[in-house]
Amino acid sequence: MKKKAIITGISGQDGSYLAELLLNQGYEVHGIVLQIEYETPDQSFSKLTNVLDEVRLHTGSIEAYPSLMEIFKRVQPDECYHLAAASFVSFNLENEFSIFNVNINGTHNVLSVINQFTPNCKFYFAGSSELFGNASYFPQNEKTPFNPRSAYGVSKLTGYHLTRLYRENYGLFACNGILYNHESPRRGIEFVTRKITRAAAHIKKGLIDSISLGNLDARRDWGYAKDYVRAMWLMLQQPTPDDYVISTGELHTVRDLCETAFGYLDLDYQEYVKVDERYIRPDESMPLVGDSSKARHVLEWQPTITFKQMIEMMVDHELYNIEKETNL
Repeated sequence: MKKKAIITGISGQDGSYLAELLLNQGYEVHGIVLQIEYETPDQSFSKLTNVLDEVRLHTGSIEAYPSLMEIFKRVQPDECYHLAAASFVSFNLENEFSIFNVNINGTHNVLSVINQFTPNCKFYFAGSSELFGNASYFPQNEKTPFNPRSAYGVSKLTGYHLTRLYRENYGLFACNGILYNHESPRRGIEFVTRKITRAAAHIKKGLIDSISLGNLDARRDWGYAKDYVRAMWLMLQQPTPDDYVISTGELHTVRDLCETAFGYLDLDYQEYVKVDERYIRPDESMPLVGDSSKARHVLEWQPTITFKQMIEMMVDHELYNIEKETNL
Protein backbone atom coordinates (compact mmCIF):
# COMPACT_ATOMS: atom_id res chain seq x y z
CA MET A 1 0.00 0.00 0.00
CA LYS A 2 1.26 3.47 -0.87
CA LYS A 3 2.40 5.78 1.89
CA LYS A 4 0.28 8.92 2.19
CA ALA A 5 1.77 12.34 2.85
CA ILE A 6 0.14 15.69 3.53
CA ILE A 7 2.02 18.87 2.68
CA THR A 8 0.90 22.23 4.04
CA GLY A 9 2.22 24.99 1.81
CA ILE A 10 2.36 22.61 -1.14
CA SER A 11 2.04 25.44 -3.69
CA GLY A 12 5.24 27.13 -2.56
CA GLN A 13 8.85 26.56 -3.62
CA ASP A 14 9.60 23.82 -1.09
CA GLY A 15 6.16 22.26 -1.25
CA SER A 16 6.30 21.79 -5.00
CA TYR A 17 9.76 20.21 -4.96
CA LEU A 18 8.77 18.00 -2.04
CA ALA A 19 5.62 16.86 -3.86
CA GLU A 20 7.75 15.82 -6.84
CA LEU A 21 10.20 13.95 -4.61
CA LEU A 22 7.46 12.08 -2.74
CA LEU A 23 5.67 11.12 -5.95
CA ASN A 24 8.95 9.73 -7.27
CA GLN A 25 9.21 7.72 -4.06
CA GLY A 26 5.80 6.19 -4.72
CA TYR A 27 3.74 8.22 -2.24
CA GLU A 28 0.15 9.32 -2.52
CA VAL A 29 0.57 13.08 -2.08
CA HIS A 30 -2.04 15.40 -0.61
CA GLY A 31 -1.76 19.15 -0.25
CA ILE A 32 -3.68 21.73 1.76
CA VAL A 33 -4.41 24.95 -0.10
CA LEU A 34 -6.45 28.05 0.66
CA GLN A 35 -9.76 28.63 -1.08
CA ILE A 36 -8.45 31.97 -2.37
CA GLU A 37 -5.74 30.16 -4.34
CA TYR A 38 -8.42 28.75 -6.66
CA GLU A 39 -9.33 32.29 -7.72
CA THR A 40 -6.04 32.58 -9.63
CA PRO A 41 -5.05 28.94 -10.21
CA ASP A 42 -2.59 29.65 -13.02
CA GLN A 43 -0.60 31.85 -10.69
CA SER A 44 -1.21 30.05 -7.37
CA PHE A 45 -0.38 26.57 -8.66
CA SER A 46 2.27 27.52 -11.22
CA LYS A 47 5.02 25.74 -9.26
CA LEU A 48 2.95 22.53 -9.28
CA THR A 49 2.60 22.42 -13.06
CA ASN A 50 4.65 19.22 -13.33
CA VAL A 51 2.53 17.30 -10.82
CA LEU A 52 -0.85 19.03 -10.62
CA ASP A 53 -2.62 16.03 -12.12
CA GLU A 54 -0.96 13.66 -9.63
CA VAL A 55 -1.43 15.43 -6.30
CA ARG A 56 -4.69 15.63 -4.40
CA LEU A 57 -5.49 19.12 -3.18
CA HIS A 58 -7.76 19.86 -0.22
CA THR A 59 -9.21 23.25 0.60
CA GLY A 60 -8.45 24.27 4.15
CA SER A 61 -6.43 26.53 6.40
CA ILE A 62 -3.91 25.80 9.11
CA GLU A 63 -5.61 28.58 11.06
CA ALA A 64 -8.93 26.67 11.01
CA TYR A 65 -8.84 23.60 13.25
CA PRO A 66 -12.12 22.10 11.93
CA SER A 67 -10.91 22.08 8.32
CA LEU A 68 -7.63 20.41 9.32
CA MET A 69 -9.50 17.85 11.40
CA GLU A 70 -11.69 16.82 8.47
CA ILE A 71 -8.76 16.53 6.08
CA PHE A 72 -6.56 14.47 8.41
CA LYS A 73 -9.42 12.18 9.45
CA ARG A 74 -10.27 11.56 5.79
CA VAL A 75 -6.73 11.09 4.45
CA GLN A 76 -5.13 9.30 7.44
CA PRO A 77 -1.60 10.33 6.38
CA ASP A 78 1.59 8.50 7.29
CA GLU A 79 3.64 11.69 7.10
CA CYS A 80 2.93 15.41 7.37
CA TYR A 81 5.31 18.10 6.15
CA HIS A 82 4.30 21.41 7.68
CA LEU A 83 5.74 24.06 5.37
CA ALA A 84 2.95 26.66 5.34
CA ALA A 85 3.90 29.90 7.06
CA ALA A 86 3.77 33.66 6.88
CA SER A 87 7.35 34.10 5.73
CA PHE A 88 7.86 37.86 5.67
CA VAL A 89 10.86 38.65 7.87
CA SER A 90 9.66 41.88 9.41
CA PHE A 91 12.12 43.92 11.43
CA ASN A 92 9.75 46.67 12.53
CA LEU A 93 7.02 44.20 13.54
CA GLU A 94 4.26 45.80 11.47
CA ASN A 95 3.01 42.33 10.50
CA GLU A 96 3.52 40.65 13.87
CA PHE A 97 -0.13 39.75 14.55
CA SER A 98 -0.57 37.97 11.23
CA ILE A 99 2.81 36.25 11.52
CA PHE A 100 2.14 35.00 15.04
CA ASN A 101 -1.38 33.84 14.25
CA VAL A 102 -0.41 31.87 11.14
CA ASN A 103 2.92 30.48 12.31
CA ILE A 104 2.18 29.74 15.95
CA ASN A 105 -1.53 28.91 16.03
CA GLY A 106 -1.29 27.18 12.66
CA THR A 107 1.52 24.91 13.81
CA HIS A 108 -0.28 24.19 17.08
CA ASN A 109 -3.44 23.27 15.16
CA VAL A 110 -1.60 20.82 12.89
CA LEU A 111 0.19 19.15 15.80
CA SER A 112 -3.00 18.91 17.85
CA VAL A 113 -4.98 17.39 14.97
CA ILE A 114 -2.26 14.79 14.37
CA ASN A 115 -2.11 13.96 18.07
CA GLN A 116 -5.89 13.57 18.30
CA PHE A 117 -6.75 11.84 15.04
CA THR A 118 -3.62 10.38 13.36
CA PRO A 119 -1.09 9.84 16.18
CA ASN A 120 1.06 7.52 14.06
CA CYS A 121 1.60 10.22 11.44
CA LYS A 122 5.20 11.45 11.36
CA PHE A 123 5.53 15.24 11.48
CA TYR A 124 8.10 17.60 9.99
CA PHE A 125 8.28 21.26 11.02
CA ALA A 126 9.99 23.77 8.75
CA GLY A 127 12.23 25.73 11.08
CA SER A 128 14.62 28.47 9.98
CA SER A 129 18.06 29.88 10.59
CA GLU A 130 16.15 32.98 11.77
CA LEU A 131 15.83 31.08 15.07
CA PHE A 132 19.46 31.96 15.73
CA GLY A 133 19.04 35.63 14.84
CA ASN A 134 21.87 37.50 16.49
CA ALA A 135 23.86 34.34 17.14
CA SER A 136 26.63 34.20 19.72
CA TYR A 137 29.03 32.40 17.37
CA PHE A 138 29.31 30.80 13.97
CA PRO A 139 28.85 28.35 12.43
CA GLN A 140 25.64 27.45 14.23
CA ASN A 141 24.56 23.89 15.00
CA GLU A 142 21.77 22.13 16.91
CA LYS A 143 23.27 23.20 20.26
CA THR A 144 23.66 26.91 19.43
CA PRO A 145 21.48 29.14 21.68
CA PHE A 146 18.52 30.70 19.89
CA ASN A 147 18.25 34.49 19.74
CA PRO A 148 15.63 35.51 17.13
CA ARG A 149 15.53 39.16 16.03
CA SER A 150 12.26 39.29 14.09
CA ALA A 151 8.62 38.42 14.61
CA TYR A 152 9.10 35.66 12.05
CA GLY A 153 12.06 34.24 14.00
CA VAL A 154 10.11 34.36 17.28
CA SER A 155 7.14 32.59 15.67
CA LYS A 156 9.38 29.89 14.20
CA LEU A 157 11.08 29.39 17.57
CA THR A 158 7.67 28.83 19.16
CA GLY A 159 6.87 26.28 16.43
CA TYR A 160 10.19 24.57 17.14
CA HIS A 161 9.33 24.25 20.84
CA LEU A 162 5.76 23.13 20.09
CA THR A 163 7.21 20.36 17.92
CA ARG A 164 9.53 19.25 20.71
CA LEU A 165 6.66 19.47 23.20
CA TYR A 166 4.49 17.11 21.18
CA ARG A 167 7.44 14.77 20.65
CA GLU A 168 8.45 14.63 24.29
CA ASN A 169 5.05 14.91 26.02
CA TYR A 170 2.81 13.01 23.60
CA GLY A 171 5.24 10.67 21.88
CA LEU A 172 4.70 11.98 18.35
CA PHE A 173 7.36 11.29 15.76
CA ALA A 174 8.07 15.00 15.25
CA CYS A 175 11.19 16.55 13.72
CA ASN A 176 12.46 20.10 13.38
CA GLY A 177 14.44 21.04 10.31
CA ILE A 178 16.46 24.19 10.93
CA LEU A 179 16.95 25.16 7.31
CA TYR A 180 19.21 27.95 6.15
CA ASN A 181 18.40 30.04 3.07
CA HIS A 182 17.57 27.83 0.13
CA GLU A 183 16.79 29.08 -3.33
CA SER A 184 15.76 27.92 -6.80
CA PRO A 185 14.06 29.16 -9.97
CA ARG A 186 10.80 28.75 -8.03
CA ARG A 187 11.80 31.28 -5.37
CA GLY A 188 9.41 34.21 -4.91
CA ILE A 189 10.48 37.46 -6.56
CA GLU A 190 10.48 39.21 -3.16
CA PHE A 191 13.62 37.31 -2.13
CA VAL A 192 17.00 38.87 -2.90
CA THR A 193 18.36 35.90 -4.86
CA ARG A 194 15.46 35.93 -7.29
CA LYS A 195 15.41 39.72 -7.35
CA ILE A 196 19.03 39.76 -8.50
CA THR A 197 18.89 36.89 -11.01
CA ARG A 198 15.69 38.31 -12.49
CA ALA A 199 17.19 41.78 -12.79
CA ALA A 200 20.37 40.47 -14.41
CA ALA A 201 18.38 38.70 -17.10
CA HIS A 202 16.12 41.71 -17.71
CA ILE A 203 19.12 44.03 -17.95
CA LYS A 204 20.80 41.66 -20.40
CA LYS A 205 17.70 41.79 -22.57
CA GLY A 206 17.51 45.57 -22.35
CA LEU A 207 14.22 45.58 -20.45
CA ILE A 208 15.50 47.50 -17.40
CA ASP A 209 18.69 49.42 -16.73
CA SER A 210 19.44 48.99 -13.01
CA ILE A 211 18.56 47.32 -9.70
CA SER A 212 18.50 48.78 -6.17
CA LEU A 213 19.78 46.67 -3.28
CA GLY A 214 20.77 47.08 0.37
CA ASN A 215 24.02 45.99 2.00
CA LEU A 216 26.11 44.24 -0.63
CA ASP A 217 28.40 42.84 2.05
CA ALA A 218 25.60 41.04 3.93
CA ARG A 219 26.52 37.36 4.13
CA ARG A 220 24.30 34.31 3.86
CA ASP A 221 24.50 30.53 3.72
CA TRP A 222 22.58 29.86 0.48
CA GLY A 223 21.70 26.34 -0.66
CA TYR A 224 19.52 24.72 -3.30
CA ALA A 225 15.87 24.09 -2.36
CA LYS A 226 15.68 20.71 -4.08
CA ASP A 227 18.57 19.46 -1.93
CA TYR A 228 16.89 20.76 1.20
CA VAL A 229 13.51 19.05 0.67
CA ARG A 230 15.39 15.78 0.33
CA ALA A 231 16.70 16.40 3.85
CA MET A 232 13.11 16.89 5.08
CA TRP A 233 12.13 13.50 3.72
CA LEU A 234 15.22 11.80 5.14
CA MET A 235 14.38 13.07 8.63
CA LEU A 236 11.07 11.20 8.61
CA GLN A 237 12.72 7.98 7.40
CA GLN A 238 14.90 7.65 10.52
CA PRO A 239 14.13 5.20 13.34
CA THR A 240 13.80 8.02 15.89
CA PRO A 241 12.72 11.68 15.58
CA ASP A 242 15.28 14.43 16.04
CA ASP A 243 16.21 17.99 15.03
CA TYR A 244 18.70 18.87 12.30
CA VAL A 245 20.47 21.91 10.90
CA ILE A 246 20.44 21.85 7.09
CA SER A 247 22.97 24.14 5.43
CA THR A 248 25.88 24.31 3.04
CA GLY A 249 28.33 25.68 5.61
CA GLU A 250 29.49 28.26 3.03
CA LEU A 251 29.09 32.02 3.27
CA HIS A 252 28.52 34.24 0.26
CA THR A 253 27.82 37.96 0.15
CA VAL A 254 25.11 39.70 -1.81
CA ARG A 255 28.02 41.09 -3.82
CA ASP A 256 29.09 37.51 -4.65
CA LEU A 257 25.56 36.84 -5.80
CA CYS A 258 25.59 39.89 -8.06
CA GLU A 259 29.02 39.02 -9.46
CA THR A 260 27.91 35.46 -10.23
CA ALA A 261 24.57 36.36 -11.81
CA PHE A 262 25.77 39.32 -13.87
CA GLY A 263 29.12 37.71 -14.71
CA TYR A 264 27.32 34.68 -16.13
CA LEU A 265 25.79 37.09 -18.66
CA ASP A 266 29.12 38.84 -19.34
CA LEU A 267 27.97 41.93 -17.45
CA ASP A 268 29.75 43.97 -14.77
CA TYR A 269 27.32 44.21 -11.85
CA GLN A 270 28.92 47.49 -10.68
CA GLU A 271 27.48 49.24 -13.72
CA TYR A 272 23.90 48.29 -12.83
CA VAL A 273 23.59 47.77 -9.07
CA LYS A 274 22.63 50.75 -6.91
CA VAL A 275 22.70 50.73 -3.10
CA ASP A 276 19.51 52.02 -1.49
CA GLU A 277 19.59 52.75 2.26
CA ARG A 278 15.94 51.70 2.58
CA TYR A 279 16.87 48.08 1.94
CA ILE A 280 19.62 47.85 4.54
CA ARG A 281 18.73 45.62 7.50
CA PRO A 282 19.91 46.21 11.08
CA ASP A 283 23.59 45.46 11.66
CA GLU A 284 24.44 41.76 11.39
CA SER A 285 27.54 41.31 13.51
CA MET A 286 27.48 37.51 13.47
CA PRO A 287 26.79 35.78 10.14
CA LEU A 288 24.21 33.01 9.92
CA VAL A 289 26.08 29.99 8.56
CA GLY A 290 25.18 26.45 9.49
CA ASP A 291 27.13 23.43 10.62
CA SER A 292 25.18 20.50 9.18
CA SER A 293 27.60 17.81 10.40
CA LYS A 294 24.82 15.96 12.21
CA ALA A 295 22.63 15.74 9.10
CA ARG A 296 25.59 14.66 6.99
CA HIS A 297 26.44 11.90 9.45
CA VAL A 298 22.99 10.66 10.55
CA LEU A 299 20.93 11.34 7.42
CA GLU A 300 23.85 10.83 5.02
CA TRP A 301 22.74 14.08 3.42
CA GLN A 302 24.85 16.63 1.61
CA PRO A 303 24.27 19.36 -0.98
CA THR A 304 24.58 18.33 -4.63
CA ILE A 305 24.42 21.77 -6.29
CA THR A 306 27.01 24.53 -5.74
CA PHE A 307 26.19 28.19 -5.16
CA LYS A 308 27.47 29.09 -8.63
CA GLN A 309 25.46 26.33 -10.33
CA MET A 310 22.31 27.40 -8.50
CA ILE A 311 22.61 31.08 -9.42
CA GLU A 312 23.35 30.25 -13.06
CA MET A 313 20.35 27.91 -13.11
CA MET A 314 18.18 30.73 -11.78
CA VAL A 315 19.48 33.16 -14.41
CA ASP A 316 18.79 30.62 -17.18
CA HIS A 317 15.24 30.26 -15.90
CA GLU A 318 14.72 34.03 -16.02
CA LEU A 319 16.02 34.17 -19.59
CA TYR A 320 13.66 31.36 -20.53
CA ASN A 321 10.71 33.24 -18.99
CA ILE A 322 11.60 36.44 -20.83
CA GLU A 323 11.93 34.63 -24.15
CA LYS A 324 8.62 32.87 -23.61
CA GLU A 325 6.81 36.09 -22.77
CA THR A 326 8.43 38.57 -25.18
CA ASN A 327 10.14 36.53 -27.92
CA LEU A 328 13.32 38.52 -27.22
